[in-house]
Amino acid sequence: MSYVAPPTVVDSMLDAGETKTQHSAGQLVLRAAFSVMLLAGATVLAIAASQETGIDLIGALLFPMGLVIVVLLNVELLTGNFALVPLAVVHRRANMRGLARNFGWVTLGHLLGGVLTATMFAALLSRWWTSEPDDVAQGIIDMTITKTLEYQDLGYLAGAGLAFLSGILCNWLVALGVVMGMTSSSTTGKIMAIWPPIAAFFALGLEHSVVNLFLLPAGIMLGAPVGIDDWWLWNQIPVLLGNLVGGFVLIALPLYYAHRQK
Repeated sequence: MSYVAPPTVVDSMLDAGETKTQHSAGQLVLRAAFSVMLLAGATVLAIAASQETGIDLIGALLFPMGLVIVVLLNVELLTGNFALVPLAVVHRRANMRGLARNFGWVTLGHLLGGVLTATMFAALLSRWWTSEPDDVAQGIIDMTITKTLEYQDLGYLAGAGLAFLSGILCNWLVALGVVMGMTSSSTTGKIMAIWPPIAAFFALGLEHSVVNLFLLPAGIMLGAPVGIDDWWLWNQIPVLLGNLVGGFVLIALPLYYAHRQK
């Protein structure tokens, strides 16, 4: 049997959280840049499929391939780390210095990889910024506006609060997908366990901070009327905080206290 029981999954979560605080800065940045590039490719594929078919659910069903590859290759994903690393701190297998170091370097890697990939896709989709946006480029622009200026229209308390709430619900599902990947020892089992919660997050249009580190700069480069301050103030900062709460409070802690071994 390839099924892994929840108490063993919690042990794996603790092992992973501890290990992630021990990588070098260079490894963390490289692994983080690599993972956001995988998610960027899956995002563009999902948008292209949705635009081509006119059915958003098709894109949602394709997007999880990106996170599946991230998990199988064991690279760094900040939203997964939001669940795993603080849990290792709670269990005293890591400390706050290691947590801050992991979060800082991984965020930097995601930012560098996200902006690099955004630049490449923006250049490709606009033919070196010489043509009008095609359907895929327009889809990215529309999503960028939705994820920033529509929050701005609500005012900061309501708008940023909504982005924060969306971030919580998003990482409730994404961290669940990461943990579900630990419930099987087979590659096929891991893929099948990861896919549903990740498809659900994308179908619901929830806010994922790592995907947004690619999507929003790509939208800006393609001509969305959004500034860098709009990107960070109305989306990136509240979504990062929401993702942290969703992964740690709604996934890691409940599983830890429900299934930890004495």
